Amino acid sequence: MNPTLLALQPDIQALLPKLEALYKDLHQHPELSMQEFRTAALVAKNLQHAGYQVTEEVGVTGVVGLLENGEGPVVMLRADMDALPMPEKTGLPYASQAVGKLEDGTPTPVSHMCGHDMHVAWLLGAAEIFANHRELWKGTSMLVFQPGEEIGKGALAMIEAMEHFPKPDIILGQHVMVGKAGSIGYRTGAILTAGDSLHVTFHGRGAHGSMPQNAIDPVMMAAHSAVRLQTIVSRETSPLDSAVLTIGSIQAGTKENIIPDEATLKLNMRSYKDSVREKMISSVKRICHCESHASGAGDPDINFIDSYPVTVNDSQATEKLAQQFVAHFADRCFETEPVTASEDFSQFGRHWRVPYVFWFVGGTDPQVWAQAQQTQSIANIPANHSSHFTLHLPGTMQAGLEAMLLAALTWSAAD
Repeated sequence: MNPTLLALQPDIQALLPKLEALYKDLHQHPELSMQEFRTAALVAKNLQHAGYQVTEEVGVTGVVGLLENGEGPVVMLRADMDALPMPEKTGLPYASQAVGKLEDGTPTPVSHMCGHDMHVAWLLGAAEIFANHRELWKGTSMLVFQPGEEIGKGALAMIEAMEHFPKPDIILGQHVMVGKAGSIGYRTGAILTAGDSLHVTFHGRGAHGSMPQNAIDPVMMAAHSAVRLQTIVSRETSPLDSAVLTIGSIQAGTKENIIPDEATLKLNMRSYKDSVREKMISSVKRICHCESHASGAGDPDINFIDSYPVTVNDSQATEKLAQQFVAHFADRCFETEPVTASEDFSQFGRHWRVPYVFWFVGGTDPQVWAQAQQTQSIANIPANHSSHFTLHLPGTMQAGLEAMLLAALTWSAAD
């Protein structure tokens, strides 16, 4: 175990019940992307109490806490705060019953089925430890609580509002995932995919279903495009490159005997290379335009719903941190495979040209994990974005807190 964290164990153990209560409160009061007003107020209150210089409403609901402690590096730690527009079906006594409103005013259940409530609790725990033990570190602790990760807008919104903040020397972040609670997964290079969601609208000409000759059928355009788009992966992408293209929604019309004027298609793409991502986007536009023109229609409207860049960990920084992780967590630490999820965390490092490292913390009950390994059914464990996604609090909370402390101290530890 790291000697500094060993010395901090009494403080960590005393803090865990408070963080668990905080986590349960956040879990019961989830808020949608860019609507995290209660969460942001709670974060600001805790940071102010710990002695941080706090700036609120950074990028709508973002919060930044700064704690200066002499000469040294500026170490940025980031946690996302937003929840998802979906119901929770875990049956937990503190399960969310919250209801929110989407951007268009539509009511929706809201729940923390991606674990961002745990991320906030981890970072607030680290904030308190750093404030109470300034003798252990030097420099500036820069804690960023980010809104809107789930819609890909939060990081960029904060970046635009952070011109006058100090530029960090290193940016660090972590995410709870399916995996044995207390485990730490790191990786040099690409760890998360680029993710792009597009909304395509095909414009035709409506008519009575009995007189198709009078129509330009947008349903056919969408249907043919849906088939053709699958060839982007199977025929246009090298087998040596990883790529995913999923069409999650095709919508058109209201009645079986009416050919509608429009049809919409929503798709999502994942890739690990910027070059593959750019080619896929270009191919989507080409195929949708050509299918529309082949039907005698004009250009379709193609708009991005959200967009996330590839998360590529800095090699030197990751190797430096991995040495500390392995020394502290021992056999609970491992080199993870890349994951086909996406994050806007890397926007900070890309924009400021600063090295960054992102890693995973396992949150699955150890007994559930062991049984799933034995039966080769790990894929059946409810994962992030499942309405049954649950976390094993004791092991997950402590490991995530220690990982965040250890990561920051890797750069800011006092001599």
